[in-house]
Amino acid sequence: MSVTTPQTQAQRTESRNLPGLLSTRPVWLVGVLATLAGAVVTEVFALVARAAGVPMEAASPGAKEAAEIPVGGFFGGVVFWSVAGIVLAVVLARWAGRPAPTFTVITVALTALSLAGPAVAPHTATSTQIVLAASHVVAAAVVVPLLARRLAHARR
Repeated sequence: MSVTTPQTQAQRTESRNLPGLLSTRPVWLVGVLATLAGAVVTEVFALVARAAGVPMEAASPGAKEAAEIPVGGFFGGVVFWSVAGIVLAVVLARWAGRPAPTFTVITVALTALSLAGPAVAPHTATSTQIVLAASHVVAAAVVVPLLARRLAHARR
């Protein structure tokens, strides 16, 4: 029969839950996992919108007409833009005095700024603009808290 101290029991409990497990992993790895989770959730969100009849056609500024957003396009977009977030998180973990709040402020500001793109997309249905903007928020709502939580445990 082994005797377990409260501290070892707490450590065992923490190692079994996902946030505790992620807090001990490298920042880049947590970023990759958060990105994959955010990309999947965002793509599912887009698929639900597509199934509800939202037209998935959007145009970039200067385009003459809207183009189809392919299935998997939201996933790819989240992965593409999250790479910058992972680099930011790694840099802040290394050099920032308070990496978690700094990361959160920067990424929330960038997410807010990203909402301008869908708002001004020409030749794009309003319903599509709303889904595009909401998808930015959905992706950020998954990726940012996971990375921020990991950064709260960063050791310089």
